[in-house]
Amino acid sequence: MPRPPLVSPFQRLTRLIEGVAPGASPIDLGVGEPRHPMPAFVAPVMTEAMAGFGRYPPIRGTDQFRAAVAAWLDRRYGLDGLIDPATMVLPLDGSREGLFFAALGALRHGGKTVERPVVLIPNPFYFAYAAGAEAIGAETVTIGPASDATALPDLAALDPALLERTIALYVASPANPQGSVASKAEWRRLIEIARAHKIWVFADECYSELYREGAPPPAGALEAAKETGSLDRVVVFNSLSKRSNLAGLRCGFAAGDPAFIAPWTSLRNIAAPQVPLPVQAVGAAAFADEAHVAENRRLYDAKFALAERLLGPIFGPVTPAAGFFLWLDVARFGGGEAAALHLWRSAGIRAVPGGYLAAGHGADAVNPGADRLRIALVDDASLTETALGRLAEAFS
Repeated sequence: MPRPPLVSPFQRLTRLIEGVAPGASPIDLGVGEPRHPMPAFVAPVMTEAMAGFGRYPPIRGTDQFRAAVAAWLDRRYGLDGLIDPATMVLPLDGSREGLFFAALGALRHGGKTVERPVVLIPNPFYFAYAAGAEAIGAETVTIGPASDATALPDLAALDPALLERTIALYVASPANPQGSVASKAEWRRLIEIARAHKIWVFADECYSELYREGAPPPAGALEAAKETGSLDRVVVFNSLSKRSNLAGLRCGFAAGDPAFIAPWTSLRNIAAPQVPLPVQAVGAAAFADEAHVAENRRLYDAKFALAERLLGPIFGPVTPAAGFFLWLDVARFGGGEAAALHLWRSAGIRAVPGGYLAAGHGADAVNPGADRLRIALVDDASLTETALGRLAEAFS
């Protein structure tokens, strides 16, 4: 029986509101596209490196870029020089393509052969995970977090027979869209179980720097893996899209277990896009600078304060531990689809029904996002205040 096609949540939203007139001038709070100012150093660095557009970049990237990533990971997570930039870091054309290609690497270099491999993905999930699993013909199994307070599933609760068939596990901390974060103990437990079953852990950490100002998330996957004594079976993915407001630059990285990075590099050398040399120059500069990232967090914190003031009386506390999304419980307004349609019709606000970002799970096929609405706080404070004011009025 053919699988149902994967459809972007944004395409589904467009279909939902198609033909419905917006109740006010449209404001898009659907797509998580950062719209804060780019760092001031981007243009000068790009200009200086412009000649690099005339060359094919090596798939391994530049020494400068890999060193900058390794140094940033070391500072950010206290890795004590554990990351060898020559063998443990690889540039990506944005983290999305790397997350997609990772599934193929897991299939080819997983270290175990099963008749029908399984790829575990979180629920809600980023669609690149599911697309990667589908591309390799794997069975996709969605697993929710162990609780509302964490981003990680409890692998110990899964059937050991399922884990034996599993070649890869995608996890996101901070989670998209919930904004929950994993503790170091939770990471260690997940990594140890994954290793026992020869499962690659692909940690999507692209929201890692959008924590509330003053307190970074408890841990990253590499930091937890270091405490176990090795990076075996752990690969992290990150980018400059959210951290540095450079979504259009398409620059990210994968870092971790060299037993994965080395053969995956060979695969990518014939199948994946290289990262242009000027883009890598900007990336190296961005990973070396934290001032613009702190300012970025300050701007998001101010908008979450607006959300608490305007939406708190209706929804209760709405500020997540990390990320830039509101994940509103709209069950009493008819669920995510009804709420999104009402919000567009009455207020001109475009928001994503949570059910479009998740899938039915279990025997009763319950979709964990069905009663949720995702709101992206990506615009400036003035437009955000206008949008949230309209939203509050629509649900009052």
